[in-house]
Amino acid sequence: MDKQEAHILIIDDDKDVLHTAKVVLKPHFSKITTESNPEKLGYLVNHNVYDVILLDMNYTAGLTSGKEGLFWLKRIIDINPQQQVVMMTAYGDLKLAVEAMKVGAADFIVKPWENEKFQATIQAAFKHSLSKKEVVELKKKQSRINEILVAPDSQIIGSSVAIQNIFKTIDKVAPTDANILILGENGTGKELVAKQIHQKSDRAQQPFVKVDLGSISESLFESELFGHKKGAFTSAHEDRTGRFLLADKGTLFLDEIGNLSLPMQAKLLTAIQSKIITPVGSDQSLNIDCRIITATNENLTHLVEKKLFREDLLYRINTVEITLPPLRDRKGDIKQLANHFLQIYCSKYRKHLKLSNDGLSHLENYPWLGNIRELRHAMERAVIMADEEQLKADDFLLKVNTVGKSLGSSLKITEVEKETIEEAINKHHGNMSKAAAELGLGRTTLYRKMEKYGIK
Repeated sequence: MDKQEAHILIIDDDKDVLHTAKVVLKPHFSKITTESNPEKLGYLVNHNVYDVILLDMNYTAGLTSGKEGLFWLKRIIDINPQQQVVMMTAYGDLKLAVEAMKVGAADFIVKPWENEKFQATIQAAFKHSLSKKEVVELKKKQSRINEILVAPDSQIIGSSVAIQNIFKTIDKVAPTDANILILGENGTGKELVAKQIHQKSDRAQQPFVKVDLGSISESLFESELFGHKKGAFTSAHEDRTGRFLLADKGTLFLDEIGNLSLPMQAKLLTAIQSKIITPVGSDQSLNIDCRIITATNENLTHLVEKKLFREDLLYRINTVEITLPPLRDRKGDIKQLANHFLQIYCSKYRKHLKLSNDGLSHLENYPWLGNIRELRHAMERAVIMADEEQLKADDFLLKVNTVGKSLGSSLKITEVEKETIEEAINKHHGNMSKAAAELGLGRTTLYRKMEKYGIK
């Protein structure tokens, strides 16, 4: 059996106990430190990291109260509240064990011990130590993620009536646990809305986990969402935590839900309804508590009519439905958005630029079929390539064939979308991954649109 990378500290005034414990544990753990003087505990704990500390309850000859051990236990917990401490005593006093647990001990061992039970107790404490460290790391990561969620470049920008109505809806639904369906074209900011709802909810300090359903193959769907156990299938070399469990107590954002096949929809519906998941290869079901926010650019009602989307799943995910307006319907926000992105990219690329009147007019008269995402990319490219202090119309490399044209009967959005997809595929010589990335689509979505428009 391979040794586990762990540092175990044993404190006992009986050197025979120290020797025996070290001999029993050394085959299982990489580093064992022993100490007979508890007075050195403060220095040891302050200057080293221990996965588990074994602490004797009595040090003065004749004393059996365990008060000395409790004193040192409190000292350890004061220094490191997450420390795993297993208490040792030759006197099996249940009240003493309970008192030690209340102070913060992980477990209690009575001397003389059975070696197998002793090893199992330390193994359990070590695993608990690892779990606590993982939780601490996850909280640190989530804290950083929360900082990112409220960063300037992740805010919803705009003052138009259309976007103000979205703000009002967010404020109403955020404090609830209602499932939300966010609809809108690609690039309209569906993920930002999901993040805002999470950030304003009671779950704000818990994880926000995004899943791009359009990029998950059917064979990996259950593993990705529900997790799997080691050996569940050929490539399952270790346990994997699914996205549902990662989002426990927080928010699970399921993007591109309109791309799920019917079998995948059925599995998802079961998990959402029951709030129970079972990792692949496991016989143990897990309760989950996460808010579900979904998003799609597809018309789910039409997909239901065509029997391509389950009606019961639609009812389950759209307790509240939020439809984001395309950028062409909120022209009044273009100036604010453009200047917002200009500030971000001027800071990033250390430039000092302004947007000229003709540059702004050019942006306001462009149809923005790629919506805010397209505007953002256009602003970044213009900032990078700018030679003068003002961004003019010529600095924006926008598609000439769409500039200035109306989006009425003379130019159908579907026709423009088809042409744009064909251009991207041709530009990347048939490389679908690169074409999908440029279009801001998942590969599955791209293939569906190609089928829809008869693109080969």
